[in-house]
Amino acid sequence: MSQKPSIPAGTRDFSPKETAGRNYIFDTVKSVFRNYGYQPIETPAMENLSTLLGKYGDEGDKLLFKILNSGDSFAGVDRELPSNSLAMKVCEKGLRYDLTVPLARYVVQHRNEIVFPFKRYQIQPVWRADRPQKGRYREFYQCDVDVIGTDSMLNELELAEIVDDVFGRLGIRVCIRINNRKILAGLAETCGFPEKLTDITVAIDKLEKIGLEEVENELRTDGLTDKAIAVIEPVLELEGGNNEKISAMRKVLSKSEIGAQGLDELSEVLSLISHAGISQSVVADFSLARGLNYYTGAIFEVKALDYEIGSICGGGRYDNLTGIFGLPGVSGVGISFGADRIYDVLKNLDKFPREAMRGTVMLFANMGSAEAAGSIPATRALRSAGISCEMYPDKRKLGKQFEYADKLGIRFVAVIGDEELKSSAVTIKDLSDGSQTKIPINEIVEFIRKKI
Repeated sequence: MSQKPSIPAGTRDFSPKETAGRNYIFDTVKSVFRNYGYQPIETPAMENLSTLLGKYGDEGDKLLFKILNSGDSFAGVDRELPSNSLAMKVCEKGLRYDLTVPLARYVVQHRNEIVFPFKRYQIQPVWRADRPQKGRYREFYQCDVDVIGTDSMLNELELAEIVDDVFGRLGIRVCIRINNRKILAGLAETCGFPEKLTDITVAIDKLEKIGLEEVENELRTDGLTDKAIAVIEPVLELEGGNNEKISAMRKVLSKSEIGAQGLDELSEVLSLISHAGISQSVVADFSLARGLNYYTGAIFEVKALDYEIGSICGGGRYDNLTGIFGLPGVSGVGISFGADRIYDVLKNLDKFPREAMRGTVMLFANMGSAEAAGSIPATRALRSAGISCEMYPDKRKLGKQFEYADKLGIRFVAVIGDEELKSSAVTIKDLSDGSQTKIPINEIVEFIRKKI
């Protein structure tokens, strides 16, 4: 009995057209990254599990794909792997959850080879053992840009400019939401539960998914009192302009030194952004939490305005992620573009440019060996001019060859038969409108250039 072909839930195959669209995204993002002086690196798909565990919080640890050691089995072992120590007994490696922790590991491991501040970009897949749903996959690509070794707020500005440039080029209207983890730390301090910062940020991070009432229930489950929740609730619903919201938060956090520091940093970033004249909407949002544990300062999240989907870009500052690997006191900040969600936005808004999705422009029909040989100089001329073309490999009925072109969306079919061969000509049919033109074969490049 033959096996029915399938792929794991949460993963996808990509057709040639889809791959072309994804490459358009990657090329656009890369060009912007390079324009700001960032350099590319790559890291392995798998990391030592010790590198990954404990960097993303309890929620993140649960979503790590762990790789079973060769030759080992789960006999006698709980399949859920409830503890990190038990997991590492049978799984020494795991698939990377994001590109930021591998970057921190890379920086420490190669610190004698790189120049600080270190500006890098990285475009590679990551994996999360999440429940697949709309816009959420188990395997997906991230396009990260980070700078390590400086705490200047100019870096936060640069990241906002990169977001503005990327989505401007892609033609997507977005809202850039900004907060600061120090503000959240100040909020935890003000409500009387500074030790519950992680629980508070994890709960707040679910606000859009589960709503305010469920967030409050989760905070109660985490041990917060109704009095503490009463301090947090109005902050999550704060409205008005950026300066107005910051002024309101200064009153709430008047007795918190770390909260005031976070508000000062946020004000500075917003002021720099204002001077830069960024075209996209930029909003101070104190409900933004970014659930990952390693963030310590500014945090960003970007959402499309014209298509409902989760965040399509996000990131923030992390002050001591490299310290975990033996290089303390090195600050970094970065953002990650979610290529898969950006693809969904572009597709549903019909924003892919026609030329980015274009495959073969011209098909040369195969009318026989002599005619095919006579077509070769024309195919070489077109390719040298950057115009994609191909020749049908077999002599078949002309109708079949036109059908092939039509199915692949090839616009032009060039026919060189016995008559064209004798007169050094080519007959070109434009499948978009059915028109047919006979021209000297040495004019084919100029003819197609004018058409496209």
